[in-house]
Amino acid sequence: MNTKLIIDNIPAAADIIKNGGLVAVPTETVYGLAANAYDAKAVEGIYEVKGRPESKPLSLMVGGASAMDRLCEDVPPAARFLADCFWPGPLTIVLKAKDTVPEIIRAGGSTVALRCPQQDKTLALIREAGLPLAAPSANPTGSKSPVSAEEVMLYFDGKIDAVIDGGKCVMGRESTIIDMSKTPYVILRHGSLAERDLNMALAASLTIIGITGGTGCGKTTALEVIEDMGGLVIDCDEVYHDLLQNCDEMMDELNERFPGAIAQGSTDTKSLGEIVFNDPEELRALNTVTHRYVGEEIKRRLQNWARAGGTLAAIDAIVLIESGIGSYCRATVGITAPTEDRIERLMKREGISREYAILRIDAQKPNEYFEEMCDYTLNNDGSHELFAKKCRSLFEDIIRR
Repeated sequence: MNTKLIIDNIPAAADIIKNGGLVAVPTETVYGLAANAYDAKAVEGIYEVKGRPESKPLSLMVGGASAMDRLCEDVPPAARFLADCFWPGPLTIVLKAKDTVPEIIRAGGSTVALRCPQQDKTLALIREAGLPLAAPSANPTGSKSPVSAEEVMLYFDGKIDAVIDGGKCVMGRESTIIDMSKTPYVILRHGSLAERDLNMALAASLTIIGITGGTGCGKTTALEVIEDMGGLVIDCDEVYHDLLQNCDEMMDELNERFPGAIAQGSTDTKSLGEIVFNDPEELRALNTVTHRYVGEEIKRRLQNWARAGGTLAAIDAIVLIESGIGSYCRATVGITAPTEDRIERLMKREGISREYAILRIDAQKPNEYFEEMCDYTLNNDGSHELFAKKCRSLFEDIIRR
C-alpha cells in the first residue's frame, strides 16, 4: 500500500474515508487515526493496524455539539455547556450512546466518547465526509503518540491509506476525558485541558440564584423552595463558621492581622467583633480576609455540586452584593417584607422583645436597598404558602432564562 501525504486536498481524504480507508489526521493535541465510524470493516482496520485490543472502545471525532443529539441520549445540560466552552478543543466527553453507534465503537459498552478537534483541516474533513470519525491516536498501542505527519509515517507508512499533514501539534498531549454518562462526573484522563478550568466551567453551568435580605423577611422560605426544586443551598454564614473551625490558613491570617483578638486554639470571635464593629477600617480589613476564604469555599462547593450532576444552587448571604459573591449568580433576589411583619416574626422566632426586634431591623439595610441593588425583589407580604408560590414562580422563570 502506498500511503499518500495530503496537504490541502481534503476532498481526496474524504473519499478515502467514505470508501473504507484509514487516514491519519492532525489535531491540536496529537495525530489521530481516522475511519468512517459507521463502517465496521474500516474500524476493524484501526484495531488491526494499531494492535489495539477490541475490548477498548474508540472515541469519535465530530464537527460540533450538534453531534450529541445524533449519537447520544440523556445528554446533561452541563455536557452541552462544556462543549460550548471548549469545543473545538482538547476535551473528550463520554456520554450514553444511542443504539445507532456501532457496537465495535462502543466495544460492547453503553457509552461513546466525543471529541471536536481544534484543527481546521480535520474539521474540514469531517464536514466533507459528512460522517463521525472513529479516531484514536495514530500510534501502535503502547508507543508514543505522534505529534507530526513524519512521526505517523514512521509508524504506518505502507499500512494506511493517507496522512493529512497539518504541521506539528501545538499541545503534544492527549485531550482530557470526562465521563458524563453518569453522576458524579469523573475525569478519566488528565490531558491538555486543566482540571481547574473544567471544574470552573462546570460550576458556571449551574443556575445560581443569590438570595439576600434583612432578618425576618422570609429568606428561609425562599431557600426551602430551592431545596424542594432539587437545588443546593449554600449559607454563607454557615460557611464562615465552618472555616473558623476547620481552616487553619484563615485563622492564621486573622491572628496575624488581629493579634490577641482570638484566643489560641479558640474560635470565639467575640473580642474580634468588638474591634471591627466599632471601626470601619478594621471591619474592611476583616472582610478582606474572610470574604476571600468564604468565596473560595463557595466555589469549591459549587464545583462539587456540578460534578455530582446538580443544575441549580442558591447562595444565601446578607452581604451578597457588598462581598462580590453576587457576581457568581445568574440572578440576585432580594427578599423584603413589611416592617411590622418582620418585627412579629423576630419576636416569635427568637423570643425577643419588640424593642430589641426594632433595633435589629433598624441596624440593617432598608427594603429600598435591595430593590435598587438586586436583579429581582420578592415582597413577603402574604401567607407562607402564597410567598412560597411566588418564589417558585420567579425561580422557574430565572431557570428558563
